[in-house]
Amino acid sequence: MKHELDREVERQVVALDVNGERRELLLPAHKTLLEVLREDMQLTGTKHGCELGECGTCTVLVDGKPELSCLVLPLQVEGRAITTVEGLASGSTLHPLQQAFAELGAAQCGYCTPGILLASKSLLETNARPSREEIREALAGNLCRCTGYVKILEAVELASGRMAEGGPPPPALPASGEGVRP
Repeated sequence: MKHELDREVERQVVALDVNGERRELLLPAHKTLLEVLREDMQLTGTKHGCELGECGTCTVLVDGKPELSCLVLPLQVEGRAITTVEGLASGSTLHPLQQAFAELGAAQCGYCTPGILLASKSLLETNARPSREEIREALAGNLCRCTGYVKILEAVELASGRMAEGGPPPPALPASGEGVRP
């Protein structure tokens, strides 16, 4: 009987549209989208958490809707628009959610932040002015061990207000080395 570790691994070519860029990858059939994003595409903003679909740290957007990348196979999302946290900013301009989180200190360790940002983005694209309860409901699948969630909720509300009013635009990120004290 052949030893299990000696068995051939089935691989497939999968075309993924991630952050507006189409990539064809030869992937083992068993790899999750989370593993492919982190290991094969070097998009490490999407985090490994529970790997059971319970914590939300691996949240990405698929066609604008939150999906837990630890539970999705790349073949399931082939040809669909996938957005990771790396795809939120526009060049050096932060997304209003990223800017609000930074301004209000809504991220502490930051491990859960990418998933929360993407779940919040999806909410604000379908509901420009959500109530605090609607924000809580939209983020219910994203766990954070560091905060009491208050600053996260306030940051989503701040971004919502800015996005609904069309401004003010967030400031650009400083160029490398600028604004850094020695």
